[in-house]
Amino acid sequence: MPTPLVLSDVSKTFTMHLRGGIRLGVVENVSFSAAAGECAVLGGPSGAGKSSILKMIYGNYAADSGQIIVSHGERLIDIVSADPRMVLEVRRETVGYVSQFLRAVPRVPALDVVAEPLIARGVDQQAARERAAGLLERLNLPERLWQLPPATFSGGEQQRVNVARGFITEHPVLLLDEPTASLDAANRQVVAELIAEKKKAGAALLGIFHDGEMREAVADRIVDVTAFAPRASAA
Repeated sequence: MPTPLVLSDVSKTFTMHLRGGIRLGVVENVSFSAAAGECAVLGGPSGAGKSSILKMIYGNYAADSGQIIVSHGERLIDIVSADPRMVLEVRRETVGYVSQFLRAVPRVPALDVVAEPLIARGVDQQAARERAAGLLERLNLPERLWQLPPATFSGGEQQRVNVARGFITEHPVLLLDEPTASLDAANRQVVAELIAEKKKAGAALLGIFHDGEMREAVADRIVDVTAFAPRASAA
């Protein structure tokens, strides 16, 4: 099968409109791939552009140049040049994302927040909710909270909902932006197990982990983002 994710010569700048339109370089000539069955981890200090790379792959940030090729079913899609409708299709079917922050519709119960990505892919609602319940149980979220909206939860509880929602589908590519940042040791171990299961199933994972112990536990390979630092900021 094709490599699920390939980045070639991807660059990104931000225009600082409040500073006279100065263009601030973020990353330049980013080139690497993520293979099926591996967890590659982006390494480098804060501000090096790790989260920006994930957001460009997911289509939240537009790249200035280069290619981000995703193996989407029988097609190869370049996220950089894809239209918004195609980006949404790729998100639904091929590229999943677990961020540091839970964004959910208000007043929707946690169980349904977790089940929604499966339902969007055509899975029966009852089956989706059963799968969601199993993940929430594994992540030690008390059952009494499952029918409550996550906005009422603590940060760690919200993150467990976030992780369950991100891992519930069988996306071939899964992006992980600090998924364990608010979790205790027991739930970090659960996330490590979920990552191992995704790898065994053939998914390609690309993550950011500032926790050194967690990074060592899950990383098959470190991609040093400092190698993609811009040579100079453009005026």
